[in-house]
Amino acid sequence: MKAAISNNVNYKKQFSVVFIKFAVCFLLMGFAYRLFLSSFLQFSTVEVSDTAFVSNKTSSDLTMNRSTSQNGKCDLFKGDWVQDPTGPFYTNHTCYSIEAHQNCMRNGRPDTGYLYWRWKPNHCELPKFNAKKFLHMMRGKSLAFVGDSIMRNHVQSLLCILSQEEQGDEVYHDKQYKSRRWYFPTHDLTLSVVWSPFLVKATIFEDNNGVSTDTAQLHLDKLDDVWTRQFDNFNYVVIAGGKWYLKSAVYYENNKIVGCHNCPGKNITEVGFEYAYRKALNSTLKYITSSKHKVYTFLRTTTPDHFENGEWNTGGYCNRTDPLKEGEIDLRDIDVVMRKIELEEFERALRIGSEVGLRIRLFDTTFLSLLRPDGHPGVYRQFQPFAGDNRHSKVQNDCLHWCLPGPIDSWNDLMMEILVSS
Repeated sequence: MKAAISNNVNYKKQFSVVFIKFAVCFLLMGFAYRLFLSSFLQFSTVEVSDTAFVSNKTSSDLTMNRSTSQNGKCDLFKGDWVQDPTGPFYTNHTCYSIEAHQNCMRNGRPDTGYLYWRWKPNHCELPKFNAKKFLHMMRGKSLAFVGDSIMRNHVQSLLCILSQEEQGDEVYHDKQYKSRRWYFPTHDLTLSVVWSPFLVKATIFEDNNGVSTDTAQLHLDKLDDVWTRQFDNFNYVVIAGGKWYLKSAVYYENNKIVGCHNCPGKNITEVGFEYAYRKALNSTLKYITSSKHKVYTFLRTTTPDHFENGEWNTGGYCNRTDPLKEGEIDLRDIDVVMRKIELEEFERALRIGSEVGLRIRLFDTTFLSLLRPDGHPGVYRQFQPFAGDNRHSKVQNDCLHWCLPGPIDSWNDLMMEILVSS
């Protein structure tokens, strides 16, 4: 009887020990899971619902956001430029595709500080571009950039970064080398830049130096077929209008003149570039949202220039060597107007896109570009501008496009982060 009682007591003690160990293990597993869940929520991506936008929302509400642990939502396009000692992905010696006007180092720019900055969004980190991962993501796809020379500048930057992993083969160019196409055989990726500075049908009387012999003619109700006839081949497209709408132009609808911008002496009603720009973006985005071919679409916002004491043709220059901070510079009125139109037309397209299953994203590079007056070629748009007999000559500045390498490389960091987050 005593033995039975002793065995029973021993059994209960063993059971109690096992139960306590099990309980401790269970608590530890629960604690570990809680830590994992907290970490996951901190770094996982959150996509804002397309139907949540209203007309008075700011650009921060119209972009892809990433959640953070305590600071709310991270807007990739609001932040600051911070020093980056690692420098750019490439140099003018390791990239073959830099055009002469953007090859600032080769052209003799003496300072290099502009190369050692990266864009840092508020409350989160922006990963650097990963060429191998990007090429893997884009395997078998077609990515096109449609717009003006800023778009071509962007494509050159992307080509330079990708070339460190795989060099694309040029398979097409137009007579002026403004529209071009590259193929990456290892990853079956097609990358294109399509020259269409107005996005709509236009007759342009301008040479490569920006000198016009007549006023441009724009058909605001007819899109430029140089890009629409290729549209069904695209899987991803980056669209932008911009500075070309500030040029003198006569506007047509239904093949009839409806007004002009900056056309004195022609006896045509001045309606301003705002009218034409809105019409063009509206027509472009309607075409994209109504197409049966659903293309992942980026709409890039306007790019500010940094001419001081004049414009490109009146002696304006840009000789700053450091980025600016928020509050040290404001957008010009013209850029404010263009940006407002872009945001409103994007919002309209976003609502339609959400109903038809189209992914359309705002690529809001305006603010981060505004803070980089140091990243332009300036006088170093040409080779050794002050060498020899040219040391006292007046040289035209380029304060709109970007040196390569340069600040525009960060646009690719942003583009990839949006794609990864999607």
